[in-house]
Amino acid sequence: MLIRRENPGDVDAVAEVHRQAFDGDAPVEVDLVTRLRSSDAWVPQLSLVAELSGTVAGHVCLSRATVDSADVLALGPIGVLPDVQGDGVGSALMHAVLGGADARDEPLVALLGHLDYYPRFGFVSGTSLGIEPDEPSWSSHFQVRRLARWDPSLTGTFRYAAPFYDL
Repeated sequence: MLIRRENPGDVDAVAEVHRQAFDGDAPVEVDLVTRLRSSDAWVPQLSLVAELSGTVAGHVCLSRATVDSADVLALGPIGVLPDVQGDGVGSALMHAVLGGADARDEPLVALLGHLDYYPRFGFVSGTSLGIEPDEPSWSSHFQVRRLARWDPSLTGTFRYAAPFYDL
């Protein structure tokens, strides 16, 4: 397996990964990635693909977000082709993208996600650190991963980039 930065030739393959991973003809995740790519929130260095035998089998991206006025990162979407789910592709993508964010001196990564999956990568409840999502209904699944540059005084309201709200 090769984890690498997404390149322009991967756009269609990334869309297909999300279509299959989220079981639909036009899942929200495909539109979200398209909108993020054309926004100021896009961080191209943190859009990664997993390649198996020359085929894109997974994708993850991080985009700009905020906690009050501080810049942070948001994770999502992450998708893996169904026939290789459970084979470590998602884990490899997570480790690579979190390492990339840490190497860029980012303070934290936030997400809405499954409470049984993301804690294995160091994610904890955002509210336990004084960070609340701007949509109260998200609180139960809102999680953050502190990185090396994290400062405990970083508290407040988390807000995704505009494309997350435009769907």
